[in-house]
Amino acid sequence: MSNVLLRLEAIQRTYKTDSEALTVLDGAELSVNRGEIVALVAPSGSGKSTLLHLAGLLEKPDGGRVLIDGVDAGALSDDARTAIRLRKVGFVYQFHHLLAEFTALENISIPQMIAGVPEAAANKRSMELLEKFGLAARAAHPPGKLSGGEKQRVAIARALANSPALLLADEPTGNLDVATANIVFEELLHVVRSENVAALIATHNPDLAARMDRQVTLRDGGLV
Repeated sequence: MSNVLLRLEAIQRTYKTDSEALTVLDGAELSVNRGEIVALVAPSGSGKSTLLHLAGLLEKPDGGRVLIDGVDAGALSDDARTAIRLRKVGFVYQFHHLLAEFTALENISIPQMIAGVPEAAANKRSMELLEKFGLAARAAHPPGKLSGGEKQRVAIARALANSPALLLADEPTGNLDVATANIVFEELLHVVRSENVAALIATHNPDLAARMDRQVTLRDGGLV
């Protein structure tokens, strides 16, 4: 079994309007190994969100290949791509996007039940994750009763709920104050490493990037 979990090969992505074509990715290549945490460093508007969406099979490239765990996603049907996203990929965004009408525990359990996990087993896994993030006492609280840092911890736990092989995060602490961001980020790194997840995390913050295993920069449509 290859140690490479995510492989992007010669990725091309261009957005076209009536008046122009904007090339965002032009031959971008990247490999992320199992258990490796890679920082994606790029300014706003450079294409990092597009890269993450392509890596997570939310978009299709105009050229090149996206391989997850050795499988060429471009050769799959939409249903098969959706199944990979559900079972092998976890997403964390800058804003938590929690479901306001459900508790912290329920927000983490719902993706598992969608994937076919029985409710009791899903709740057990959810509570284990809440404990890892120091939130066991907040399990029954809805998002409206949680702080910003607590909401983002729940969002990260939700992304990890189905034990994904790959975690993709787009500025996961960008909406938090510096002190809270540092705490949440350290917890994120600890849990990701303990679960041996391959992670690609976009950040503007050089201090956070320096804590990861490796840094790549998106520049002129390529990765360096």
